[in-house]
Amino acid sequence: MSRPRSPKGRAREALARLAEEYPGSAVELCELDFETPFQLLVATILSAQSTDKMVNTVTPALFARYPTPSDLAGADPAELEQIVQSTGFFRQKSRALIGTAQALVERYDGEVPGPIEELVTLPGVGRKTANVIRSVALGLPGFPVDTHVGRLVRRLGITAETDPVKVERVVDAMVRPADRGLFSLRLILHGRQVCDAKRPKCGACVLADFCPSAGLG
Repeated sequence: MSRPRSPKGRAREALARLAEEYPGSAVELCELDFETPFQLLVATILSAQSTDKMVNTVTPALFARYPTPSDLAGADPAELEQIVQSTGFFRQKSRALIGTAQALVERYDGEVPGPIEELVTLPGVGRKTANVIRSVALGLPGFPVDTHVGRLVRRLGITAETDPVKVERVVDAMVRPADRGLFSLRLILHGRQVCDAKRPKCGACVLADFCPSAGLG
């Protein structure tokens, strides 16, 4: 089995091995439940400072009550807050959801835009959320960088950058556009299941033979 020595080589080998370890499409690998780009946008906003599992307990009632951007744009804030309360920071998230829905209706005819420059203008949407929407719901290139992704690319010696935007740009230069979203999703799954922040399971890791951090804890 090859043991790459360059950051680009490690990125590509990690991409290949994780694809075998975590097979599936971006929709299948994403742990948020959704059926449309709008629903994923809502769910991803709610996932900030929360867990996908918690968000998935909230969204069925939320989507039933507000099935379209126009429905959510006219939501009563107090009612919306009650529905999303368990995800944390519910007042801030409710404002963001209503603001985003209003922007979709007013500026995009109720559709979720594709360009990242337009997505990040929506309330509650940063680059990470925008890249999730692009890569999972819209089939466009995007490399979302969350805490798991940042931790793994540093441990793997792909980059020493800590700023998510810089990490994104480094990896974008190493990985084909069509693979970026899947690479991010698989890094997240690997970070949750194997490469724990405090107690990484290096003995069970398919990347351990070339990972510079293997065995270091």
